[in-house]
Amino acid sequence: MTLCLHNSLGRRKEIFQPLTPGRVGLYVCGITAYDYCHIGHARVMVSFDVIVRHLRALGYQVTYVRNFTDIDDKIIQRAAREGVAWKPLTERFIAAFHEDMEKLGVAPADVEPRATDHVQEMQAMIQTLLDNRMAYESGGDVYYAVDRFATYGALSGKHIEELDAGARVEVDARKANPLDFVLWKATKPGEPFWESPWGPGRPGWHIECSAMSVKYLGKSFDIHGGGRDLIFPHHENEIAQTEGATGRPWVAHWLHNGFVNAITAEGEREKMSKSLDNFRTIRDLLTAYRGETIRMFLLGSHYRAPLDFSFELLDAARSGLDRLYGALRGAKQVLGALPRSGAIDWSQARGESWAEPFFTAMDDDFNTPRALAVLYEQAKEVNRLLHPDCLENLRQATTRLRELGALLGLCGENPETHFRFAAETDNGWSDTTIEERIAQRAQARASRDFAAADRIRKELAAAGITLEDSKSGTTWRREG
Repeated sequence: MTLCLHNSLGRRKEIFQPLTPGRVGLYVCGITAYDYCHIGHARVMVSFDVIVRHLRALGYQVTYVRNFTDIDDKIIQRAAREGVAWKPLTERFIAAFHEDMEKLGVAPADVEPRATDHVQEMQAMIQTLLDNRMAYESGGDVYYAVDRFATYGALSGKHIEELDAGARVEVDARKANPLDFVLWKATKPGEPFWESPWGPGRPGWHIECSAMSVKYLGKSFDIHGGGRDLIFPHHENEIAQTEGATGRPWVAHWLHNGFVNAITAEGEREKMSKSLDNFRTIRDLLTAYRGETIRMFLLGSHYRAPLDFSFELLDAARSGLDRLYGALRGAKQVLGALPRSGAIDWSQARGESWAEPFFTAMDDDFNTPRALAVLYEQAKEVNRLLHPDCLENLRQATTRLRELGALLGLCGENPETHFRFAAETDNGWSDTTIEERIAQRAQARASRDFAAADRIRKELAAAGITLEDSKSGTTWRREG
């Protein structure tokens, strides 16, 4: 078995060969901490969490770096709207991110650097770019000179002469070329700033990932990841400024996950994003679904493929988990207790007949749908062995199901916890939350937004809550 990745640089599948045998450096662009995370963020984080799990199961020593952007125009604008300082705002949303990730089963990265802790490293890289004549000063700002980097556009497939300056980049009289991007921004009244050789200001967005990745992973490393929306201009600019500073190839393999699509009232697909105001926050979904169900939904499609969001697909994911946990519950009833976790040495076991199909799927560019199919087959094997005369074989099959599931971040709960329905707390639906959602539905109906009203009804129905409309209003009851 050989691990193959689809490299966005070159747009082809290739055999993975780490720069240092046995070790992998991986950097993933994290969140800008100005709001709660949505399902698109969840897809990035779950996808690369699974990628890290698989690399470690293959025996690699992985250093996983995932940053936080904690200074940015959006952060400054939101802090101003709320009348708070920018630092407490970012602390609040970084804490919320960690809470959401814990519920999704996403492990912390090995290093989680914040931009504002690395301004010195960014300034050093900017100065190197100036010394290398890859950047220039203009009016207190510092810009990267795109036309001085010969291979600009290689990642995205865009060519400098084809880029429309008025469409994709901001036209600014201070730039020598409309495509040039800012490395250091001169301060504006009332904004946070840091002192620098070019005057008070703050770093541009792109430079932070370059500076932090070089600090923690070196001038060249194995894998850089993120959502497809970051390919241009963010990742393209990262390559230009990093290689312009170091003079050497930076990242060997680029991995990008596909968009999560919202379905419009007209049935059209559009990228789910904050800018389009069509997103679902993780917190909103966690009121109706367990984090593991959301994770299952995300893993049901290949990480590079676009993913349509729907409550029907979330319900299907929950049904799929029920199949796995149903087998574990049956095994627990026969065995008395589930086998302990962490019982398998994958360096020895991944070539065995029961594990080989799983690793073959994951070695093929992390094909989680095929890997899930192996879990379902293992659950069938557990169900076949639910008999007191098969205790040892049942114990082995149950261990295999749990350990294969753990490689995807699944099957870690007590089966009884998974199936338990608690009137007040199941899926997080308290009486207050239900009443709030019913009020939102009533407002949507009054505004004749019947699609939104129907989505709320389906959310409640998925949580076992039935609505009954009458002339006097809406009543509700819990089923089950």
